[in-house]
Order: sequence, then C-alpha cells, then structure tokens
Amino acid sequence: MKAVVAMDQAAEAAGITLAERPDPKPAINDVVVEVHASGFVPAEWEWPSTWVDRSGHDRNQPVIGHEFAGVVSSLGYGTTGLSLGQRVFGITDWHRDGTLAEYAAVEARNLAPLPGNIDFTVAASTPISGLTAWQGLFEHGRLRAGQSVLAHGAAGAVGSMVTQLAREFGAYVIGTGRAADRQAALDFGANEFLDLGHEDLNDIRGVDLVFDVIGGDVQRRSANIIRPGGTLVSVVGPVQARPADGLAVDFVVESVPGQLVEIVNRVRDGRLRTHIGTVASLDDAIPALNPTERRKGKTVIRVSA
Repeated sequence: MKAVVAMDQAAEAAGITLAERPDPKPAINDVVVEVHASGFVPAEWEWPSTWVDRSGHDRNQPVIGHEFAGVVSSLGYGTTGLSLGQRVFGITDWHRDGTLAEYAAVEARNLAPLPGNIDFTVAASTPISGLTAWQGLFEHGRLRAGQSVLAHGAAGAVGSMVTQLAREFGAYVIGTGRAADRQAALDFGANEFLDLGHEDLNDIRGVDLVFDVIGGDVQRRSANIIRPGGTLVSVVGPVQARPADGLAVDFVVESVPGQLVEIVNRVRDGRLRTHIGTVASLDDAIPALNPTERRKGKTVIRVSA
C-alpha cells in the first residue's frame, strides 16, 4: 500500500516521503480500515510517540497521521462491535503506524460509527480537534453555563471547536489570534476577539477558563487573568504558569467513541462546523504537508474516493 512515512526526525515535514509499505494485519481486537481521508496535526513532530515505541525503541520510518475516516475492511480475532463494510472514524494509537496510508490497523475501541450523510473528508477533520476541545472544556475545565472562556487560536482547528462548543453550552467566549483571524473567530461564535499582536491580554480580567494551544509567554500572561478558582487548560505540554488561586491542567487527548458520536451528531445537524484549510490527494500529500506559507485550518488528505 501507499503510505506517507517520516524518514528523519530532525527534518520533520521536510523528511517525509510517499512509500510502499506492507498492508497491515489486524491484531486481536483490531480492525483494518480502508482509509478514505486522514487529518494531520503539525504538532505530531514534537510527540515522542512519533519516534519511539512504548518500550522506548526507535520507530523505523513510521507512518504519520492519527485521525481518519474510512470503511472497515477486515476484523481481528475477538473483535466485536464493528462489522465489515461499516463506515467509521476516530483516532489511532499514538505509538502505532498512522492513517496517512491506504489502510490502517486500529483498535476497535478507538472507533465510532460514521453516519452515511457525513463526508469522509469532513469526518477526518474532526476527531483530534473535536475531542481535544470536548475533553478540555468539559472533563478538565468543567465548564458551566454562564462562565467565561478565553480561547486561544480561536480561528484554528482546535480553537474553532472550543469556541463553538463553549458557546453552545452557555459560555461567553473571548477568542484570540492574529489580526487576520478576527472575522473567522467571530464567525465561529466568539463574543469578542483580542489581537495578540497588538492588544494586551492584561486588559482582560476575571476569566473562568483559559484554553491554551500556544504556550510560552502567552500562557504565562494568560495565567494572570484567571479569576480565583478558575482553570488554565493546556494542550501544549506541562503547564509552565499557574493561576495564583486556581487550577492548571495539561492533558493528552484520548479517543472516546461516545464523545466522537456527540461531536459528529453536532456536525450532522449544523451545530458544529469543522475548519478545513487544505485538502489534497495522497499522491499530492508531500507538498500539502510542507506548506511554504501559513495555512489556516486542518490539512486533510483524501486517500480513497
């Protein structure tokens, strides 16, 4: 099968190539999925699991990509709950070969059924962004109606999901980003927008929850604007700045099928929009994953028609 593999950790996206790899075989409780579309998260280059297995051994030319949509093509021994030909979507295990390939082996417990009226490309853009937003807001941030949320990167793949879900659940959302992102963030539902390049975070006070996708100095400044008892949620590694009288949480997103169903149902009925930036075929994946300029939204690779 064709697959996009990483050849050189130091080169990151510049070191990927389209190669022939053996078709995967399903292990116990696995399924093999014929991949129709796969999303990609640039932060994958920074994940240790991209380069080493669970035992700490180097992974040789791993297949990249970890969110996808497709059709079940074979079942491993003991696999239940899914059937041949079923449309599915979800996240693969971080330490296993990924989804930028014609086929991917996945633990059945990581997948959710995909309704027939949801396009594979749209579905492939939702798992990581949608689950990150859902888990950050509701599991770790314990968001309640009437609270205020500062959503960094509100026009991005994750931030746009954070903004929409927070608004749906009754929060007041302040989106942040570059000046050029203002209208997109407002279109996704932000009540107001702060330009991080030209406006001061310190002008905002008493935020209940900060959802951080940036880290560094932005995270440190964000910690100072959280009200007593508020929460800083980070998806960019261990928290380096904590609210003076609040909580700080960092987490790694997990595949939870029940949450995937909640998310895809919202996409289906129009309550939730995904932010897809670039769509390319598998044959054109290498240049698509090596952009020469900043791209907005999620990059999705169409693998099969």
